[in-house]
Amino acid sequence: MTVAGAPGQAGVRRRVAAFLYRTPGLRLSMLLSAPLLWLGLAYLGALAALFITAFWSVDSFTGQVQVSWSLDNFISLFTDSVYRTITLRTLGIAVLVTVIDAVIAFPMAFCMARFASPAAQRVLVIAVLTPLWASYLVKAYAWRTMFSGNGFLNWALAPLGLHSPGYGVTATVITLSYLWLPYMILPIYAGLERLPESLLAASGDLGAKPLRTFRSVVLPLAFPAVVAGSIFTFSLSLGDYIAVTIVGGTSQMLGNVVYSNIGAANNLPFAATVALVPVVIMLVYLAAVRRTGALDNL
Repeated sequence: MTVAGAPGQAGVRRRVAAFLYRTPGLRLSMLLSAPLLWLGLAYLGALAALFITAFWSVDSFTGQVQVSWSLDNFISLFTDSVYRTITLRTLGIAVLVTVIDAVIAFPMAFCMARFASPAAQRVLVIAVLTPLWASYLVKAYAWRTMFSGNGFLNWALAPLGLHSPGYGVTATVITLSYLWLPYMILPIYAGLERLPESLLAASGDLGAKPLRTFRSVVLPLAFPAVVAGSIFTFSLSLGDYIAVTIVGGTSQMLGNVVYSNIGAANNLPFAATVALVPVVIMLVYLAAVRRTGALDNL
């Protein structure tokens, strides 16, 4: 029976293989079903749980979470001036870090993509990626050491009559700008590398000077890549709480509020409410940049 059944099994396998070959859409769906299911459970499920928890409350006497639906957490978040200040500070820091990284990254990426040789490009890409190999905490504490009273910045700025800004918002912006700079350089570099040489040549043939070519041809075509990099820097800065804890002094960001309410305050519903703010901001930002083609550069 085993010998007789073998040709039949082989025939079934061939028919199934032929059917899958003729239906690439079904084949792709089967390949992606497992990772998409995991994404739906682990990520979207976590966001749904976060959204639901934000409507719960904590018993003031026992400290236990109560499944009682109310808008008290949202009312406290939007009416308390402290949380409004922290929200605006977080948003301002994220925007400022994104702008600083874009200003620094664009000329670097432009030189890498348009002027460096292929061998030099590979070396420069490795150089950009090298800081990512170091631990986040190591880099953050290195900046803390430099911002300290007897740190490197005070020593370097002393001949100019200047001083280190110390710990605070300025230190947080500088640290985050350094940490997320590679995430801005690489998308811009990828976008500029795909820029057709024929367009630049055509612009020159039409009489455009280099500055006009840069302004009218390079910048519009590279803009989606810049926006793609901004998605990384903006979102990472918006949700960060470690850097501001290390170099921010008394300054707080939304991530610190979430962390403190999960830990010491033991107020998980309010922490979920605050955590929804960066999520909503990023959803609005992604919806705004969708038409720029930036998502195609990720």
